Amino acid sequence: MTAKIIDGNKISEAIRQEVKSQVEELKEKRGITPGLAVVLVGENPASVVYVRNKGRACQEVGMYTETIRLPAEISEAELLSTVAQLNNDLKFHGILVQFPLPRHIDEGKVINAVNPNKDVDCFHPINVGKILVGEPRFLPCTPAGVQQLLIRGGYDPGGKHVVICGRSNIVGKPLLAMLVQKRAGANATVTVCHTGTNDLAYHTRQADILVAAAGSPRVITADMVREGVVIIDVGINRVEDPSTKSGYRLVGDVDFDGVKEKAEAITPVPGGVGPMTIAMLLSNTVKAAAS
Repeated sequence: MTAKIIDGNKISEAIRQEVKSQVEELKEKRGITPGLAVVLVGENPASVVYVRNKGRACQEVGMYTETIRLPAEISEAELLSTVAQLNNDLKFHGILVQFPLPRHIDEGKVINAVNPNKDVDCFHPINVGKILVGEPRFLPCTPAGVQQLLIRGGYDPGGKHVVICGRSNIVGKPLLAMLVQKRAGANATVTVCHTGTNDLAYHTRQADILVAAAGSPRVITADMVREGVVIIDVGINRVEDPSTKSGYRLVGDVDFDGVKEKAEAITPVPGGVGPMTIAMLLSNTVKAAAS
């Protein structure tokens, strides 16, 4: 058996088209153009690429977007002041501060400074808490992308045992909170594994659906999964590859070539979760504008 590919590019494009229609309706019926402010501190190469891609995606669906570029040496107080100004700027319905930030800036303070109603990344503690109690204002972009890949790929998590490898605040914890809710697209039994888990393979072999978000290249191997498992690979790791022009290539947290012969379905890296994250950011921004 060779696994079916759950195509994140295809599913994310469908979501973008839905968002584009929502943007056009907001403009036509309410005179609102959804606006996203992206704050970029410094010139981290990966962050520059991410911000550029987000900006293009906003423009493609008809949103207004602006990137606020700040020097890496900016003080924490100055950055917090910038965030406060954006909170009060009515043309922006969403604010995204691109992480990581320089070491001298407390990311927690910045997250807390964003108006929860404009927190389209869904990092603010108020929004995280609302997810846990089943009353989400927004859903965090990467976990929401994972959920949509499952639902639209035909693998509803309802009644399934979902095993998540990774307990980060960005993916593992919020995805747990989302999937245990008693609602459509969730209602799963969820196990979260992490670096303190004994016998990781024992737990991963119990999964109907396995979400790999451990941050280690190819850590999930074929002997760690059962036949017929559905795998969502959140990982994106750069590994050396002399055969490529760049000298490296991107791989996930799953040994794709080995695992695909046992899985029923799997997401590729790249082309799986990555494009979904931006699609869900657009969706959150439209939701913020409409509320």
